[in-house]
Amino acid sequence: MEAKPFAVGVRIEHLQSRMDAVQYKEYAGHPALPVSSYKLSCHLPDGRGVFSFCVCPGGQVVAAASEPRRTVTNGMSEYARSGENINGGLLVGVSPRDFGSDHPLAGIAFQRRLEEAAYRLGGGFTAPCQRVEDFLHHRPSTGCASVRPSYRPGVRYADLHDCLPDFIAGALEQALPLLDKKLPGFADGDALLTAVESRSSAPVRIPRNEDYESNITGLYPCGEGAGYAGGILSAAADGMRCAEKILAKNL
Repeated sequence: MEAKPFAVGVRIEHLQSRMDAVQYKEYAGHPALPVSSYKLSCHLPDGRGVFSFCVCPGGQVVAAASEPRRTVTNGMSEYARSGENINGGLLVGVSPRDFGSDHPLAGIAFQRRLEEAAYRLGGGFTAPCQRVEDFLHHRPSTGCASVRPSYRPGVRYADLHDCLPDFIAGALEQALPLLDKKLPGFADGDALLTAVESRSSAPVRIPRNEDYESNITGLYPCGEGAGYAGGILSAAADGMRCAEKILAKNL
């Protein structure tokens, strides 16, 4: 196994109606139009990338921890996409040089440190949350305004700088105004940031050869957990390619 780059950050929540108004303008709310979504990215002067991920129109921020005393956020939309808010991952690219070790599982240790810090700041089962305006001014939030958090069982208002590494928080601070130029209202002061989004993709990879076989004969690592995908569709596509390799070898 080997450590690999991935991305971490927060979930960002806006009013769905605000995002619809920005993108559909006078046609916002028209019954023939679906609720709007977005796909954003930027590169910072130091070369680090920040991007949206797994955007959930009319959806909610959900709990996704798989280990005790750790907080992990994700997002989902129900079929109707009729919720009040739209949320998406706002992620910063990280690489093995950020993990603090050259161990193959250093990225998992890095994930766990983030999740433990979010758990402590959130006070347990609630997740730490902050308004964008407060985040950019380095002050703890004391509540929400026009955007209400969808995370359950609830949030605890705080300053996310207390659970995010400086380079992650700094990258988000730089990126928010840049992304707002691409989608006006994205850095709205009332938008909410909920921490931590740490499971965008696997931070470890099982190397494979050109036939998709690992160094163990007959073992074909594929999909997200093996480090070859970053979402449902890409994992499915990689699984199909892996199956084709296996079929070709055995014909």
